[in-house]
Amino acid sequence: MTDRVARRAARLLILDPDGSVFLQLHDDVEIGLHWAPPGGGLEGGEADLAAALRETREETGWTDVSVGPALCRWEHDYTRAGVPTRQSETYFLAEGPRREPEQAARETYAEEGILAIRWWTPGALSESRASFWPPNLPALLASVRQDGPPHEVIELGYTPITPAGATAAGIEGAEAQ
Repeated sequence: MTDRVARRAARLLILDPDGSVFLQLHDDVEIGLHWAPPGGGLEGGEADLAAALRETREETGWTDVSVGPALCRWEHDYTRAGVPTRQSETYFLAEGPRREPEQAARETYAEEGILAIRWWTPGALSESRASFWPPNLPALLASVRQDGPPHEVIELGYTPITPAGATAAGIEGAEAQ
């Protein structure tokens, strides 16, 4: 087994008024193409929500999203900048208008490893065969739409690596950056 560096991260699941969620396409040598919401690693003693807001601002330029409760926590393995990593992530629900990221933020996508962006409608999300972070994202968001946010953070636990590879399903509907 490969030793992994522990890393904490946080992300915002930004929903537009119609229930679409904003996601970014990433590629990883261990798991392949996957869609994830804006977010990233905590810096120093930063709190989860502060990190999610900072990372979202850096990756989109958006500073006016309305943040709700934490939806879930998830732990998984991947390779970050060539380093095997075990990442523990907290996902927060958020609301905001449907729009494109600011141009200055988009100019950092190559450096950040963001290959594409997309607003996923509820229907497209539920029908997709693409890989998402967390893996059960379509079901989690469907539950939020039906029942509202959970009363407690959903603990998803650890998910082992399941290589997805670069497939057409992974990039369906992607807006190239």
